[in-house]
Amino acid sequence: MNLKTRLIVMNFLQFAVWGAYLTSMGSYLVTLGMASQIGLFYAMQGIVSLFMPALIGIAADRWIPAQKMLSLCHFISALFWLCAGFYGMTHGSETQFGTLFPLYSFAIAFYMPTLALSNSVAYNALEREGLDTIKAFPPIRIFGTIGFICSMWLVDLMGWQTNHNQFLASGIIGLIFSGYALTLPACPINKGASKSIAEALGLKAFSLFKQKKMALFFIFSMLLGVSLQITNGFANPFIMSFGQIPEFADTFGVQHANILISLSQISETLCILLIPFFLKRFGIKQVMLMAMLAWVLRFGLFGTGNPGGGVWMFIASMIVYGVAFDFFNVSGSLFVDKEVDKEIRSSAQGLFVLVTNGFGATIGTLSAQAVVNQFVVSEGSAQVAEWQTCWFIFAAYALVVAILFALLFKYKHTHPEERGALREV
Repeated sequence: MNLKTRLIVMNFLQFAVWGAYLTSMGSYLVTLGMASQIGLFYAMQGIVSLFMPALIGIAADRWIPAQKMLSLCHFISALFWLCAGFYGMTHGSETQFGTLFPLYSFAIAFYMPTLALSNSVAYNALEREGLDTIKAFPPIRIFGTIGFICSMWLVDLMGWQTNHNQFLASGIIGLIFSGYALTLPACPINKGASKSIAEALGLKAFSLFKQKKMALFFIFSMLLGVSLQITNGFANPFIMSFGQIPEFADTFGVQHANILISLSQISETLCILLIPFFLKRFGIKQVMLMAMLAWVLRFGLFGTGNPGGGVWMFIASMIVYGVAFDFFNVSGSLFVDKEVDKEIRSSAQGLFVLVTNGFGATIGTLSAQAVVNQFVVSEGSAQVAEWQTCWFIFAAYALVVAILFALLFKYKHTHPEERGALREV
């Protein structure tokens, strides 16, 4: 295989591991009687993201080549996925939180660093071939989303959305990828690397909080990061809760919630292609504001839709997800890249990830769980009306953040070389 094909396979497998459980795990936990702890499972992704990628990254820089570290992390993660799946298989409805959660936590702790490692392997390989990573990598990365979608469909069509097999699927794909990673182009190590843990964690970039503009940006990044994992954790259980209503029990959405939700990932893939046009036409602040308003629609349409005659609202919610996710993450990363000094650019990007996917997503999933516990779980069963109340609360939160951002974040480009591509209107 040529290099691009090899990297396409790498990205496909990398995200296929994630897609096997990420959107359906909530429904599995509901069947185990752990509905009140869904948020804790999803919050663990943010918690481990605060330190594991940095620590594994330091090891890959100094001692173990990135492709071998990628293989090792996937191997360890796969073993824990398989243990979690086997435990669920042998204990069925008697599966206990005290055993399942630690197994899941170790699996995700070794999986999350591989997101960065796979990027490092790809960038290194493309640069060694003399290719422009900015142009060459996005078409390759899209196959990661395709792998994610394929895993979602596999779990759905095999009837695994509410059982342990989704963990077994993640483990099997992870083992396959662990072996494949050893065949990827070698990455160099730098035994003399002086990068400290503080630098790897992006802590040096905290000095940017001294600037009002950057402080506001990172604060709002964290506030918006609160929304990132809510639908991953709760959309599937919500849609499947309509199965309690005879009118909706046999609808496509209830029977194949994962396939319906996968429209979000399809939209995400397509929206990546729209970002250059929107940035050039509207500027970074307006694009980020569009993302915030898209989150309002994402949640609001969930609250008003249903799998029957209102399924178009669910579909519309899936479509706007691409704007909500991509426009914020990509434009936010670009803003950081253009506004900070070159010396701390990498640390600033680390800080952006830290406040959004670390602090923001963790706070968001735990807070969302508290709301769901109050209105849904406390009722004893998943009632659709109570679920709708939750979505409206999430939508109201996103709207408040958008309004505050529009009023408080004052930004205008002053760099002449950027005005052609990043014009504020």
